[in-house]
Amino acid sequence: MNLKKASLLIIIILLIDQISKIYVKTHFVLGEDVTVFNWFKIYFIENNGMAWGTKLSDFLPFITDRTAKLSLTIFRIFAIIGIGYWLVNAIKKQQSKTLIIALVFIFAGALGNILDSVFYGVLFDDSVGQVATFLPPEGYDSLLHGKVVDMLYMPIWKGYLPEWIPGIGGDYFTFFEPVFNVADVAISIGFGILIFFNRKAFGKKEQL
Repeated sequence: MNLKKASLLIIIILLIDQISKIYVKTHFVLGEDVTVFNWFKIYFIENNGMAWGTKLSDFLPFITDRTAKLSLTIFRIFAIIGIGYWLVNAIKKQQSKTLIIALVFIFAGALGNILDSVFYGVLFDDSVGQVATFLPPEGYDSLLHGKVVDMLYMPIWKGYLPEWIPGIGGDYFTFFEPVFNVADVAISIGFGILIFFNRKAFGKKEQL
């Protein structure tokens, strides 16, 4: 895969991710949901931290939430620069197509969420109790303090776990509980390729 094809795939993933986020942000009130199937809902939430809504301040209680958010956003920017360098280098060295595709998905997904964190605070107003406006006179926060938009919710199964399961038997459980977005899916696909096709990704280069 050459740089042109990789760039095209990145743009397609980014467009799907950002269009879906902007649509939800400008049509849903925070916490609103629409049932598509019994096991799939569009459920609008905003993630102010890391994966699963974790915050950096949860691990470093001596820093404020805003400082933690800013630090996380800056870290993500440097991380995506590193991933981008790895991707371009892999293409130039004609490394395996499997590795390049995995890096394309990871880079596109990470960039999609970075755009939320960097720009959404100034591009939209608040979604609490109202549908947000795109390009309002004043955004809901400053640059680098935006929240990541999540909307894909797949509660495939809900119920009480059997009593015989140690520790959690009898508890009410939902599978799959996290709410995520297209960028998260892209990142997961990329890491999945690296894990399950590790030998092809890091083995001898393939004929492209």
